Amino acid sequence: MISLAELQVRIERGELSPDTAVAHSLEAIRAHEGTVGAFVCRDDHARAQTTGPLRGIAVGIKDIIDTADFPTEMGSQIYRGHRPRGDAPVVMALKRAGATIVGKTTTTAFAANDPTATLNPHNGAHTPGGSSSGSAAAVGAGMIPLALGTQTGGSVIRPASFCGVAAIKPSYRLLPTVGVKCFSWTLDTVGLFGAGVRDVALGLAAMTGRPDLAVPMNVAPPRIGVVTQAFAGTPEAAGAEALQKAARAAGQAGAAVRELALPEIVAEAWRIHPVVQDFEAQQSFAWEYEQNYDAMPPLLRSRLDESKDGTPRDYDAALDVAARARAALATVFDDVDVLLTLSAPGAAPAGLSSTGDPRYNRLWTLMGVPCVNVPTLVVEGGLPVGVTIVAPFGADAKALAAASFVEGALGK
Repeated sequence: MISLAELQVRIERGELSPDTAVAHSLEAIRAHEGTVGAFVCRDDHARAQTTGPLRGIAVGIKDIIDTADFPTEMGSQIYRGHRPRGDAPVVMALKRAGATIVGKTTTTAFAANDPTATLNPHNGAHTPGGSSSGSAAAVGAGMIPLALGTQTGGSVIRPASFCGVAAIKPSYRLLPTVGVKCFSWTLDTVGLFGAGVRDVALGLAAMTGRPDLAVPMNVAPPRIGVVTQAFAGTPEAAGAEALQKAARAAGQAGAAVRELALPEIVAEAWRIHPVVQDFEAQQSFAWEYEQNYDAMPPLLRSRLDESKDGTPRDYDAALDVAARARAALATVFDDVDVLLTLSAPGAAPAGLSSTGDPRYNRLWTLMGVPCVNVPTLVVEGGLPVGVTIVAPFGADAKALAAASFVEGALGK
């Protein structure tokens, strides 16, 4: 994979020009795209900017995020050839930081359930995950050093785990979702993929103008609470092994690690996540569903069919549970710095009929807290499995630092 941090150092030292760095990414795309299928469109002649912390960094943008230079088709025939007049704010943030947008990456239709044809870069017989399929696969295949995705349930962290890359779903609204096709305004969050934790930290720091998000060279051992999310069901052997391995490595590196139970109201929040998501989806996709019903992606259409009887009373009750759960979760961090939990049930499922199960991700999306995937082990078939570091709302720097600590511990 291509390390953003290493590229920055080489460019700063004058060992590599920004144009050459972008050209290397374009060459890698030409070499691997025919096998992986991570892009829906791209600029094979992209040139680097000459200023900014992300100069020389080639970036892919999930195709539900508006771009003026590329179509935004959202994985759906309804928007075939759709060309926004402007860039979404997150795209402009990248450009202002000097990044080069080289193309749009594949997304499941409307970032929902209907899979893309993108293959897992480590084993083409398996899914790369979704809905940010192309962004995770493009970074995992070593085509680009940075990509944007979005998460409403588990669409950043899960594909990152399946594709063996680092990723962050930041605190809710740290990155604006204006210009991003809405699924659920309470849940939708823009996230980043990179080769390692420091890479996504540098990308996020540059986009937001928050240098404190960059991981320091020396990270103090954190206090870690291990959370199994028993209310979400039993993980597969690979998922359980990844969690145990990360906890053990962190402990051996000096972290204080202990198992932690979550309050019952937090488990209830996990259960009501779909109530919030589906009620808001009914409104977000009202035009597509009513005016283009037959052209709707079938799995999403079926989901909307099944959830159209949701009531405002149920929705309001679910939001009340979420608010109380967020308050309860905040108290959990009185005794630990971060939580360590599962990124996925196990390795990427075989075939392309499913993008995997987001059941271990959706709670944290509803809670609005920052989550970082840390690649942890590789199982049979060359398939990666990751773990997730969770920090309190707004403590994105703490999440990234602790994730970097765990990543380093695993490396030892």
